Amino acid sequence: MALTVSPGPDNIFVISQGITRGRKAAIVTALGMCSGISIHSTAAALGISALFYSSAAAFNLVKFAGVLYLLYLAIKTVGSRSSFTPGPKASLPASALFRRGFIMNVLNPKVALFFLAFLPQFVTPSSGHLPLQMLLLGALFMIQAVMIFSLIGWFSGTIGRYFLSNPDLSRYFDWLTSGIFASLGVKLALSERW
Repeated sequence: MALTVSPGPDNIFVISQGITRGRKAAIVTALGMCSGISIHSTAAALGISALFYSSAAAFNLVKFAGVLYLLYLAIKTVGSRSSFTPGPKASLPASALFRRGFIMNVLNPKVALFFLAFLPQFVTPSSGHLPLQMLLLGALFMIQAVMIFSLIGWFSGTIGRYFLSNPDLSRYFDWLTSGIFASLGVKLALSERW
């Protein structure tokens, strides 16, 4: 829980969605991100994540796919006409918000390496069924992440109501959100395997 609460790209992403799109959008985005955890924990349990540790090419392939996706979101955010008009942003379908969070999480190889390094520390070899233990630990991590990210989304959506009701403030939020996407993309591009 401490790792989930600590400031990072996932929290920033959920907060930006809550402030610019509201509570529901932030929570749906958070659910998409947390669903990505299931992919990473499964990959760690099956040993697939070790590929990112041992192969710079595999790590960089996924990393730059994630960078391109974040830059795409940055451009798309400021490219719409709503970027220049005050008031709440046009709502996206829940499926698009969910997919946005899911893709962002899955295309971050640092998360895969995190699960590869983190989950095995809590596995008990004498109990057997190591992949099953890792899957259960991944599910527990996902459950707590859903709860924490949903709370973050709810609170950021509450704050967003105030900002979006103020036309002078709301017109700058697309630019802020775009800047967040771009900075997350740059941070991911500069990341190393270890």
